[in-house]
Amino acid sequence: MPAHERYDAVIVGGGHNGLVAAAYLARAGRTVLVLERLDTTGGAAVSTRPFAGVDARLSRYSYLVSLLPQKVVRELGLKFTLRKRTVSSYTPAHRDGRATGLLVGGGPDRTRESFERLTGGNAEYSTWEAFYGMTQRVAERVFPTLTEPLPTRDELRRRVDDDAAWQMLFEEPVGAAIEAHFRDDLVRGVVLTDGLIGTFADAHDPSLKQNRCFLYHVIGNGTGDWDVPVGGMGAFTDALADAARSAGAEIVTGHQVTRVETDGREHAEVTYRTAESEGTVAARHVLVGASPRELAGLLGEEPPPPAEGAQLKVNMLLKRLPRLRDPAVDPREAFAGTFHIAEGYQQLAAAYADAAAGRLPAAPPSEIYCHSLTDPTILGPELAEQGHHTLTLFGLHTPAGLFSHDNDAVRDALLASTLAQLDAHLAEPLADCLATDADGRPCIEAKTPLDLERELGLPGGNIFHRDLAFPHTQEGTGRWGVETRHANVLLCGAGAVRGGGVSGIPGHNAAMAVLGH
Repeated sequence: MPAHERYDAVIVGGGHNGLVAAAYLARAGRTVLVLERLDTTGGAAVSTRPFAGVDARLSRYSYLVSLLPQKVVRELGLKFTLRKRTVSSYTPAHRDGRATGLLVGGGPDRTRESFERLTGGNAEYSTWEAFYGMTQRVAERVFPTLTEPLPTRDELRRRVDDDAAWQMLFEEPVGAAIEAHFRDDLVRGVVLTDGLIGTFADAHDPSLKQNRCFLYHVIGNGTGDWDVPVGGMGAFTDALADAARSAGAEIVTGHQVTRVETDGREHAEVTYRTAESEGTVAARHVLVGASPRELAGLLGEEPPPPAEGAQLKVNMLLKRLPRLRDPAVDPREAFAGTFHIAEGYQQLAAAYADAAAGRLPAAPPSEIYCHSLTDPTILGPELAEQGHHTLTLFGLHTPAGLFSHDNDAVRDALLASTLAQLDAHLAEPLADCLATDADGRPCIEAKTPLDLERELGLPGGNIFHRDLAFPHTQEGTGRWGVETRHANVLLCGAGAVRGGGVSGIPGHNAAMAVLGH
């Protein structure tokens, strides 16, 4: 139970962003209470042992870190470690009756050789280098603004200082740039995937949802690298909780907030319930890590339009990595980065068209990543010695509406179809490589958008809480992009402007807004 009746700030939700906000405010001398509905902090950035009797601690919902600023790590004194992946991605393919693929990583020479083997020349590799040189320059200029007050659109454009890059990323559908630069269908697909993670859109969607998603996926820390948290995501959020508590923040779990009332200025009351009772605490400010839709419900206001999620999440433990049909790539290389499945450019377009018509994609696209190749500490010593590995899969173009009539049956069908797409590139069935739990069941679990809504409170399973926004001012945004129409109620979660991903940025920005920076 909360120790006091009134706080300077009450934070609704103990996800990573809420913990960042709590740590900053407590370090500034404010009294802070974090109310978390679940039995543990971390939200979607947690590690769990999902398989009975198996000593493997998987990052269950979110997997990698890209957008977390070193500024936040440094200022909060966070004690955790990130490791670089040696390989960025591998995408298998069948060409002219042979198994091949595209490996990005292992050094420029290794990547160039892979491009040449796939495409028969050096042109696509040269274009790749130029294109991602452009995105890196944009990243170096845009990323520092994410922890500053929101720039206007014109200010951000001046900061980018590249009219062609601005046009490609901010003005026209990213599909146009991809098609103008690249010729190979597989290469085009690899580029496009960064615009589709958790985002249901076509390459040419006029809303530019795919552009916003693409931008956030390539600007992290000025490099776009996606790094591995040693010990899993739980190690990161445990470090945040420790930082918040050591600064004086009070964190209570098993406390579900049911109502927020505010005078809009200096006083708010937050009602919560536990398994045993209900209670109310007062606060000068309320920071909400839950979605804007959830916040509207807490305030008794009209909710914003829904923006459903569109992904399948699968966690697996293997006895061994499967052998590949492509003889030129070792499985330890292929699975060390992001392993793309059915993600050619035309395949992605076909999958989107299927899902938009209300059908499961005939060839569902997905991406796989093996945490334990970079960080084996998540495995018990015996599992590591025996050669076990974790795999996490993120499926694309499967919007929540596809599961509404029978979530369990559709989940099973989609999982089977997704794994069949993977098996087409393996020299042995993945099922033969799955470990079993203490009850003899295969170590595999799948989560649909509706599962994520039920377990984490994500509206429609949307991992970003709502559609991402470009990182500049727009109608209704305040100085930091966290403001609501109530001056003392702020968003500190993924639904803020510059939210989404494992970043801590909304938590930092909400704290800065409270502190008057």
